[in-house]
Amino acid sequence: MSLTVAFVALLAGVVVWGLLARKLTAKPWERSAAPEEIEAGSTAGLPPAKIGLWALLAVVTSLFGLFISAYYMRMEHAHGDWTPLAVPRQLWVNTALLVLSSAAMEWARGGARRAQMDRLRTGLTAGGVLAWAFLAGQLLAWRQLSASGYFVASNPAVAFFYLLTAVHGLHLLGGLFVWGKTVFRMARPGVELVDLRLSVELCTVYWHYLLLVWLVLFAVLLST
Repeated sequence: MSLTVAFVALLAGVVVWGLLARKLTAKPWERSAAPEEIEAGSTAGLPPAKIGLWALLAVVTSLFGLFISAYYMRMEHAHGDWTPLAVPRQLWVNTALLVLSSAAMEWARGGARRAQMDRLRTGLTAGGVLAWAFLAGQLLAWRQLSASGYFVASNPAVAFFYLLTAVHGLHLLGGLFVWGKTVFRMARPGVELVDLRLSVELCTVYWHYLLLVWLVLFAVLLST
C-alpha cells in the first residue's frame, strides 16, 4: 500500500516540477523593479514570482513528507522482506558537492546585491557546475549499487532508496533548467545586473531548499 502511495507521489512530483519551472521562467520573474521601488525598499510587496516560489516549496515539502512517511510505514510493517541498505560512500562526496553548490549560489546572490557582476558570474557558474557534479555522483552511486546486485526489485529498502534519490534529482533538474536560462541571459551582451537580481535570488532560495531536503533524506537513509 505504501509503495503505491509513493509512486503516486512521484507522479505528483513531476507535476510540481513542471509548475515550478513554468512559474520561475514567467515574465514577472524576469521583469526588473522600477528604480523608485528599489529605493523605497519594494514597499509595494513581494514580487508575484517570489510568492509563487514559496507556495510551490510548501507543496514540495508536503510531497517529500509523504515519501518519508511512506518509507517509515513500509519499514515498520515489513514482513521479513525489508533489508537495511548500506548507504554508498559516494553519497558523502555528493553531499559535500551539494553543500558547495549552495554556497556558490549564495556567493552569487551576494554579488547581485552588491552589483558585482564578476562575483555573480563566478558564483552562478560554479553553483550550476557543482549541482551537475552532484547529479553525476548520484548516478555513480546507483551504478555502484546495481553492480553489487541491488536493484529496484531486490527489496523495499532498495526501491525506496532509488525512489527518494530520483525524486530529489528530478527537482534539482528543474532548478538547473531555470539556472540555465539565467546563465543564458547573463551571457547576452549589454545585460544589466538589475535584470538578473530576482532570478539569482529565487534560484539561490531553491538551491538552499533542495540542500535542506537532501540533508533530511540522507539522515533518514543513514538512520535506517
